[in-house]
Parts: sequence; C-alpha cells; structure tokens
Amino acid sequence: MKRTFLKHRNYWRERKFRRSASLGAVFFAVSLVISQTAINYATKMAGSPADDIILDNIPVFNVDFIVNEVALMFICFVLLILILDPRKIPFTLKSAAVFVAIRSAFVILTHIGPSIAHSHIGKHDVLSSFNLGKDLFFSGHTGMPFLMALIFWDNTWARYVCIGASLVFGVAVLMGHLHYSIDVFAAFFITYAIFEITRNLFSKDYDVSASAE
Repeated sequence: MKRTFLKHRNYWRERKFRRSASLGAVFFAVSLVISQTAINYATKMAGSPADDIILDNIPVFNVDFIVNEVALMFICFVLLILILDPRKIPFTLKSAAVFVAIRSAFVILTHIGPSIAHSHIGKHDVLSSFNLGKDLFFSGHTGMPFLMALIFWDNTWARYVCIGASLVFGVAVLMGHLHYSIDVFAAFFITYAIFEITRNLFSKDYDVSASAE
C-alpha cells in the first residue's frame, strides 16, 4: 500500500502527467456522451433483424448476470490495475475514449435490428443504459476488454484476465443473442486497429505507460 501511495505521489506531482490524465478524463467523459447519443439514434432507427449462421442454430440463454454484474466486476478490475500502476492512467483513458468514439460512429452507420428473441436484460441494472439499446456493430463487451489486454500487455496476469474477459463476454452476447456474430468477431480486428491508432496518436503517453518502473 505504501509503495502504491509513493508511486501515485511521484506521478501526480508531475505537471505533464496531471494535465495528460485530466485531458484523458475529459476525452472519456465526452466519448460517453457521444456514445449515449449514438445508442439513442441507433435504437430509434433500428430496422429488421438479420439472419445469422450462429444465432440461428443456438437457443437463447439468459446472460444478464454476465453482461451486467460480471462486466461491472471487470470495470472494477481495470480500476484496480490503474490504481496499482498509475503510469497507465492517461493512455488508458485516451485509448478508451477513442474506442468509444469510433464505436459510436459505427453504431450510427448500422441500422440492423437486433435478434427478435434475446436474453432478458434488467432495466435497473447499473449498466442497463449500455445494454438495452440497439447498438450492435461492433461489440463493446468484446472489444473493450481486448483493448485493455493490449494496454496491459506487459502485465502477464492482467493481460490474461482481460483476454479471458473478452472471450467470455463475446461468447455470452452470442449465447444471449444480444449481438450478431459479425459484431463479435469484427471487434477484435477493429480494436487492434484502434490500439495502433492511439499508440501513434498518444505516443508520449504510451511510452510512459509501457516504460519499466
């Protein structure tokens, strides 16, 4: 605990770090507003559902607990990593913001309706506002943990937890018929591209994030 406190004190004393972290927080907050606007638009404009070779051949499973409670636990896990390793805060916030913004752009371009039969999602769950819309392409549940895995790649156990979470969420949203298969499989490719974009766009933050302590 003392070591963690000292690391935070050393980083937050640096003006550049404070400015970069604050800017990242602002970017992320703005991206969430953009995302909610995109979700509302996609929900309003959603058309007819499409056929899917995977969904058409599996029954609907109730995955509410996974996409809500387990997702919330994953968010807490990411926050814990950032608390233990503050050097990753600016790059993580900015990368997450770019991820959310780019996904929002895809969402408003795609108006396919969700599968008619799908898992029940609790309307009063903490993450319900992100799970009840008709924003399909691409799967945020799959992509965001994979992005965290790429960011935390130098931390072996965090990397494996994030990759595992990405796979679990990807399978869950398919089992619950909450996403089409293309939404899940494309998420890995698009997320990797986003990581490469942010790594070049915020190269100084990435260098700090990936530097040895």
